[in-house]
Amino acid sequence: MVSVFSRPRPPLAPTAAAAGAEPAREFGRAGRAGTRTGAARVTGAALVTGASSGIGAALARRLGAEGTWDLVLTGRDPERLRAVADASSASALALDLTAPGADRRLADFTLATVGPVDLLVAGAGVGWAGEFREMPAHAIDEVLETDLTATLRLVRLLLPDMVAAGTGRVVLVGSLAGCVGVRGEAVYSAAKAALGAFADALRQELRGTGVGVTHVIPGVVDTPFFERRGAPYRRSRPRPVPPERVADAIRDTAVRRGRDEVYVPGWLRLPCRVRGATPGLYRRLAARFG
Repeated sequence: MVSVFSRPRPPLAPTAAAAGAEPAREFGRAGRAGTRTGAARVTGAALVTGASSGIGAALARRLGAEGTWDLVLTGRDPERLRAVADASSASALALDLTAPGADRRLADFTLATVGPVDLLVAGAGVGWAGEFREMPAHAIDEVLETDLTATLRLVRLLLPDMVAAGTGRVVLVGSLAGCVGVRGEAVYSAAKAALGAFADALRQELRGTGVGVTHVIPGVVDTPFFERRGAPYRRSRPRPVPPERVADAIRDTAVRRGRDEVYVPGWLRLPCRVRGATPGLYRRLAARFG
């Protein structure tokens, strides 16, 4: 296991300091053992966001266990991220992706640590539960910035190197809420729906470049997400799946097979297809069964 260490943090730009942004913390692999320049055979360089817990942490452990990835992780919780990075033999930069300049700082850190990435998994996300008319304005901004805008900015920075190399994959972790809309999660549903539309449009734009785009659509996942959004998950169905199941689907179906869409569990295709083909029927069913 490669030890994790802290690096001195450059001074914050005035805009970030004025906004009260949380200081970023960097961790790196000593000597970068097993990187592109080392003796170990490397699959490629990968960046995983939202890696301090949940799906991102589970995927980091899966990729780290393979021992062939130059892996960079990011997340908001420095201590959790440190533990995941240590278990995954990864480099990591703890920061809030919604902070001014965070996308550029993460991109620069990644390029300096492992070089251009072959795989970007955008898994960072937050939610908010409750009636939209009661949702504070700052919560609207946080959900949209974290779940949509920050991801778009990061993809924009890392994509040109993928296109130049003629290879790579962008994996965008969406949600069933973005396909069908969920009561009490109007803004989260809107952000994830926009992410799905972005995946479709970007995939068409990149056709012929060698760069693929995968939209991962999980249902309810057993992670701290529900505690952090302000309300636990109380429905009897669909039942939550472990984050490791989503991580396996990302690794096996998105990364290895290059699929455009991945549903976890697979039966979630049905409500999404019904919603798309017969929206009126879907609305009647949703009104009756929730």
